Amino acid sequence: MPVAPPLNPRYRPGGLLRPPRRRQRACRPLLVMAVLAAALPLIALVSVGIGQVHASPMEVVTALLSRETTAAPSSTLETVVWQLRLPRVLTGLCVGAVLACSGAALQAVVRNVLADPYLLGISSGASLGAALVIAGGLASTLGAAIGTAATPMSTLAVTAGAFVGAISALGLVLVLVGARHHRTSGSRLILAGLAVGYFLSAATNLVVVLSDSRDAVRAVTFWMLGSLGRASWSEVPPLAGAALLAVGFLTLRARRLDAVGLGDDVARSMGIDPERLRRSTAVVAALAVAIAVAVAGTIGFIGLVVPHLARLLVGATHRLLLPTSALLGALVLTGADALARTVLAPREIPLGILTALVGTPLLMVMLRHRSPR
Repeated sequence: MPVAPPLNPRYRPGGLLRPPRRRQRACRPLLVMAVLAAALPLIALVSVGIGQVHASPMEVVTALLSRETTAAPSSTLETVVWQLRLPRVLTGLCVGAVLACSGAALQAVVRNVLADPYLLGISSGASLGAALVIAGGLASTLGAAIGTAATPMSTLAVTAGAFVGAISALGLVLVLVGARHHRTSGSRLILAGLAVGYFLSAATNLVVVLSDSRDAVRAVTFWMLGSLGRASWSEVPPLAGAALLAVGFLTLRARRLDAVGLGDDVARSMGIDPERLRRSTAVVAALAVAIAVAVAGTIGFIGLVVPHLARLLVGATHRLLLPTSALLGALVLTGADALARTVLAPREIPLGILTALVGTPLLMVMLRHRSPR
C-alpha cells in the first residue's frame, strides 16, 4: 500500500523541499541590484564605442589600456575615447544616478509619486543663470579679459551661472516655505517650488526674447533641453562626488524616509522629526541636482519615471529603492545619450526631448496597469 506524502506545503517528489518564498523575495532585490551593477561597465563600453568613429568594446578596452602606458594619444580612436566620449559617458552615469535617487527621495518626503528633482525650481533657476551668462555675453567677456581660449571659459562661465541660479532658486523656495520657522511640509514645498519655477521660467523666456543674438538664443534653447555634449574631464570629479554623497546620505536615512512616507504622525511616533528630515533631504537633493543641471542642462523624466521602475523591481523599501534607482538612472541616461547622438547622426537630439518622448508613454503604461487603491 503506497504511503501518502507528508502534508508539507513545500514537499515535492524526490524528497527535496522548495525554499521558503520569503527567502526568495529577499534574494530577488539583491540579484536585481547585482545585475544592474554588472551592466554599468558594459553599457559604458558600448556607449563609448558608438558614434561616427565606431569601435567595438574590445577596441575601446585596448584604447583605454594603451593610453595608460603612454603619455599622449597615439591614434584618432584614443583621442576620441579619452577626450570626447569617456568624460561624456561618466558624466551621464553621474547625472542619471543623481536625478533618479533624488527623485525617489523627494517622492517620499512630499508623499507625492509625481514629484521629481525639478519640483523645487532648481532647473528653472539654473536655466535663468545660464541664459543670463549666454545671452549677456559674459562668457566671452571673461574669456577675453583673462586672455584664455573662448570655449573652455565659456563652458566654465555657463556652468557657474547655472549653479548660482539653481542655488538661488533653492534658497528662495526655503524662504517661502518658512524653513527658519520650522514650518516645512510636503504641500508647502510643492507649492513654493511650482511658484518659483514658473516665475524663473518666465524670466528665462524673457531673457531669450530680448536677446539680439541668434547664436545665444540657439545655445540657451539647446541647453534648456539638456545635453551631455559639453561634458569634460574637469566636471567629472565634482559630479562623481555629488553623486556619491547624495546617494550615500539619502540611503543612510532610508528608514526615516520609510517612516515619513507613511505620514508625519507615524514618523513622530518613532522619534523622527519629519520637518527636519524634509528640509535636509530637500537641501541635499537640490545641491546634487544643481551640480548635475549646471553641467547637463534640464533632462526631464529621469527623476520621475526611473523611481517607479525601481519600485517594480525591488519594492518600495528605500534601503533598496534608493541605490537601485541610482543604478537604473545611470543606465537609462547613458543609453539615452547614446541614442541621442546616433539616431539622427551627425545631428544630435537634445536629451530632454528624447527622455520625454520615451518617458511619457512609459509613464502612461505604468498608470494604465497600476492597480487602483
